[in-house]
Amino acid sequence: MKFNSLHEVLTDYVRDLYSAESQLLKALPRMAKAATSPDLRAAFTEHLEQTHRQVKRLDRVCADLGIKPRGKTCRAMKGLIEEGQEVISSTGDPAAKDAALIGAAQKVEHYEIAAYGTAKTFARVLGELTAADLLRETLDEEKATDERLTALAESGLNQEAAEEEVDAPRGDPLAARTTEEFDEPDEDEEDVEETEMRTGEDDDSDAAAPTPRGETPGKTRRRVDKTVTRRGR
Repeated sequence: MKFNSLHEVLTDYVRDLYSAESQLLKALPRMAKAATSPDLRAAFTEHLEQTHRQVKRLDRVCADLGIKPRGKTCRAMKGLIEEGQEVISSTGDPAAKDAALIGAAQKVEHYEIAAYGTAKTFARVLGELTAADLLRETLDEEKATDERLTALAESGLNQEAAEEEVDAPRGDPLAARTTEEFDEPDEDEEDVEETEMRTGEDDDSDAAAPTPRGETPGKTRRRVDKTVTRRGR
């Protein structure tokens, strides 16, 4: 792809939008059919009718700019529709599926809002005010559709999906561990081991304790019984 002027960039954007809207005309009926909520189904159906008008508006934009609308495939919309198709084909709780459908539809709206906004700016900079006004009109419609979808979600569809979840107890992974792992060492055992380390009387010490003056080397040293504690247990 090679761009030599802003007019060529605008032409590319308009053709991309034309392809996007044409793909959406085929996808919206499937989304409406998959919706469980009557309000959501109505929103998809009404946006389908609106999209037909938007395609005709793009025809007017192309005529005003002197360009052909066809000749490009909007890969972004193609990918978004494929994601939406995964939701349409999904199974499970109807309320959760409706929430997912709203999310998929809003991804589409956000893409169109960005694309129409950019195209409108290009047209205005080029002095193509008629095309800019037509693009702005569609931009306003896309924003309104996005707001309607948000209102549907906030009015109860998302909450309904959340309430469908089973309130399964979520255990603390630390609570499952035995308290023995966190017990403090016995103070008497610590004292015995500390004494052994100082005198060299522990079993694991490689160095012999120094022989006190006047004591015969080799004399048997008294060992400390670890099982006996100061508390008399």
